[in-house]
Amino acid sequence: MTIRNDQNFSQISRRDALKLGLAAGVGFSLFGASARIVMAQDGQVLKAINPAFDQDWSPLRGGGRTFRWNSFWWASPMYFDADGKLQPYVFTSWESPDKKVWTFKIDPKAVFSDGSKITAADIKGSWEVSSMPNTKNQRVDQVLSKVAGYKEMSDGSANELTGVATPDESTVVCTLTEADPIFFMRLANHIVPITKAEQSRGSDGEEVADWYKPDSKAVFSGPFKLTAIDIDAGTLTFEPNEKFFGPKPKLARIEISSIEDNVTATSLIKSGEYNAHTELVTSTIIQDLGPEFSAGPLIPTSQHFWFNTSRAPMDDPKVRQALIMAVDRDGLFKASYPDGPHKKADQILNSVPGADNSGFEPYPYDPAAAKKLLAESSYGGPERLPKLLFVGISGPAIQAAAQFIAEQWRQNLGITAVDMKPQQDAYAGPDQNAVQIFRDDVGTRVPDAVSYLAGSIASTSSNAQNKLGGYKNDKVDSLLAEAATKAADDPDRVKLAQEAQKVFRDDWAFLPWYSQAMSRWATKDVKAMEKNLDWQVVAPWDVSIG
Repeated sequence: MTIRNDQNFSQISRRDALKLGLAAGVGFSLFGASARIVMAQDGQVLKAINPAFDQDWSPLRGGGRTFRWNSFWWASPMYFDADGKLQPYVFTSWESPDKKVWTFKIDPKAVFSDGSKITAADIKGSWEVSSMPNTKNQRVDQVLSKVAGYKEMSDGSANELTGVATPDESTVVCTLTEADPIFFMRLANHIVPITKAEQSRGSDGEEVADWYKPDSKAVFSGPFKLTAIDIDAGTLTFEPNEKFFGPKPKLARIEISSIEDNVTATSLIKSGEYNAHTELVTSTIIQDLGPEFSAGPLIPTSQHFWFNTSRAPMDDPKVRQALIMAVDRDGLFKASYPDGPHKKADQILNSVPGADNSGFEPYPYDPAAAKKLLAESSYGGPERLPKLLFVGISGPAIQAAAQFIAEQWRQNLGITAVDMKPQQDAYAGPDQNAVQIFRDDVGTRVPDAVSYLAGSIASTSSNAQNKLGGYKNDKVDSLLAEAATKAADDPDRVKLAQEAQKVFRDDWAFLPWYSQAMSRWATKDVKAMEKNLDWQVVAPWDVSIG
């Protein structure tokens, strides 16, 4: 079934159908040439809703809504399970004596859906096509940026990863531009999935248009294969890959339909017509669909309010400290996610080694001390402060959080000039050069404290440069640089990262909010929909309706 805001089906809209009670026992479907009724005896069918009519389902984009389905139809070199433990997949072994040259071995059983072997050339080709600028893979740099030749590919001056060698069809050797003790972890995701290179990449090195569609006779490396896609109707159908080299898939079919309205989507899931969603975020999701629907493990991603330390009044440390200490952060979390599934955060790190017992002292809630600090600041009190402008305030839960913060500042500090905008990275209003507070997430695709902090508080990170206003603390940078040279299992790697986070704490540059749960977005009768830190279903072959 497909619903578009401007589209009817057989002269009856979905809302009209709901009013007539049609969704209670019968499901409309647009899979195939005409509508058909989907009855309970269809059995093992995952019926999922996608919240938009996405025009591009290439698995090589490295992000976006469609990326979240990658693990169902594409294999990855390795993957992290729901507990953050590394598991082999296409690669069964990896080693490096110096952490600069890495050797990976391919599972001899690994084949595509046509039965052809997955070779080292396929892996190199998949990495290369993802590295081409025109492919527009959003996060390929997180995976391959340290591979020799990547820089030249990313700037368009080359079309080959010179650091990737294929001595035989079952061996991949990667030479890096610098030693990286956790390079093997960076490959354990679906950001750059494994494709048949001769299909996905043309003779010019660029991605072939629509290569992944059934009409192109595409072959697939994951447990399911795409058997039908109608971009205009917003529907996709997947069926089991009979040649899959892993466990036999339990589902008989996956049907994805595009429904843009969250209220309608919630109603259809509640009625039982659908049982899963790509990403359903509403302020009443637990009340509407039960705690199981949005439950999931915490992943190393967290949401916070970042202060641009270069803009008034955030250029005064006492103002920043006052603003943080004036907010009851327990109340902040309850105002936004009273029923979960996320967890209140006191620091940046979560769900990585070193996050527990990190030595980070939570910021206190002390309105009296906050008021005193503001009076001692260069602004002397609330009257002389410029207007405080938030951006990234989109969605009901985020709006509730920002409004709670503003009310706390009004009650405890007397600040009344506060404004909020939904735009985050591309805010272009008249006050664009005066934005002081950015709501945004930080995180990592590997369970590593150094990587987490390097992407959030190191001076080279986008977060430090853009959200924190060019933040640079030499002590933080040096601690993280030293930590990055330590082996993954070296205790000093974690200790140095913890120390860097403690140094950052004393700069009072962010208001902690929550650590993110990776929701199942599936009803309780759908089994094994747990996701990992890569936002992927961990074991799609085990998903069943039961």
